[in-house]
Amino acid sequence: MFSFNMFDHPMPRAFQNRFSTQYRCYSVSMLAGPNDRSDVEKGGKIIMPPSALDQLSRLNITYPMLFKLTNKNSDRMTHCGVLEFVADEGICYLPHWMMQNLLLEEGGLVQVESVNLMVATYSKFQPQSPDFLDITNPKAVLENALRNFACLTTGDVIAINYNEKIYELRVMETKPDKAVSIIECDMNVDFDAPLGYKEPERPTQHHEEPAEEETDPSSYEMDLGFRAFTGSGNRLDGKKKGIEPSPARIDPNDIKRGIPNYEFKIGKITFIRNSRPQPRRIEEDDSVNNFIAFSGRRPVLAEEGQETLSRHTSPGINNKSILQTAVPVFSLFRTQGQ
Repeated sequence: MFSFNMFDHPMPRAFQNRFSTQYRCYSVSMLAGPNDRSDVEKGGKIIMPPSALDQLSRLNITYPMLFKLTNKNSDRMTHCGVLEFVADEGICYLPHWMMQNLLLEEGGLVQVESVNLMVATYSKFQPQSPDFLDITNPKAVLENALRNFACLTTGDVIAINYNEKIYELRVMETKPDKAVSIIECDMNVDFDAPLGYKEPERPTQHHEEPAEEETDPSSYEMDLGFRAFTGSGNRLDGKKKGIEPSPARIDPNDIKRGIPNYEFKIGKITFIRNSRPQPRRIEEDDSVNNFIAFSGRRPVLAEEGQETLSRHTSPGINNKSILQTAVPVFSLFRTQGQ
C-alpha cells in the first residue's frame, strides 16, 4: 500500500515569512471609540486587528513593518505602514485619501501583504492646487507632514494638513524604486509646477517716449473756493468772539501760478528752488577791508626815547641835542657809583 500526503513536503521559506490576508476596509471616521483619531488621516499608516500582530510575530519579518495594499477589482495598489493593532477582527481602517487611491468604498475588500522596500533617496511632488504656493516654506511643511508616513508610491495622491487646510500632492517620481521607505532616510525633495498653474505674463516695456502735448496755461482751472486760515476760532474760557470778520473773496488776478516746465520728461524729477535775491551788504570801512595781518612795524629803542622826549619837551627844543647832553650825565653818575 502506498500513501500520499500532499502536505509532507515543506513549504518554501519565502512563503513562510510572508504575511498575506484580506480585510474589509473602512475609513477612520468609522472607528468606534471615545477618542478622536483624526491623526490617522494626517499620515500614511493603517490600523489592523490584534490577530495580525499575533501572526506577524510568528513570522520572521523585517522591521519596520511595511505592507502592500491591493484592490483586485480595480487593479490599484499602494503601500503603507501600520499604526496600531486595535481594529475589530476582519476589519482594517485606512485614511480617506488612501481609499480614494485604491478606489475602495466602505466595507470593500483589500489584500494586505507584507513587503520590504528600499530606502528613498529622491522624490518629486506635484501640488494639485495653486494654493500650495501660498505657503511660505513648502519644503519645511512637507518634511513635517511626511513624519507621519512610512513609505511613498509613485502615482499616489497624498494629503497633508496645514493651517486647518488640506493640500493634495501627487507623487510624480521616487528613487531608487517606484515604492520606497522614508523612515530614517536622507531624501532630496523637488516640486513640479502645481496643477492648473499659469505663469504670470510679464508686461511688455515700450521704450518709445509719449509725445508731449503743448498745454495752454490759461486753460488751468483755479480753485476759488478755498482759502487757508479763514475759519472761526474758539476761546479757552468758552466765550464767543465779538466780531468775526467775514473772509474776503479771492480775486483771480491775485493768484500767481508758476511757469510750467515744458521740457518735463516722464521718469525725470527736477527740483526747482525759488531763491530770493539777497540784499546788498553795506560796504565796510576801507580800514577793515585793507587790513593785513602781521603787517606792523616793531619800534626801536632810539626811536622810543625820541618819542618820549618829544612828549615832555616843548616844540622849540631840539630833541637830538638833549639826548647828546643826557648821555654823559648818565655815565658820570654811573662812575661815581662804582
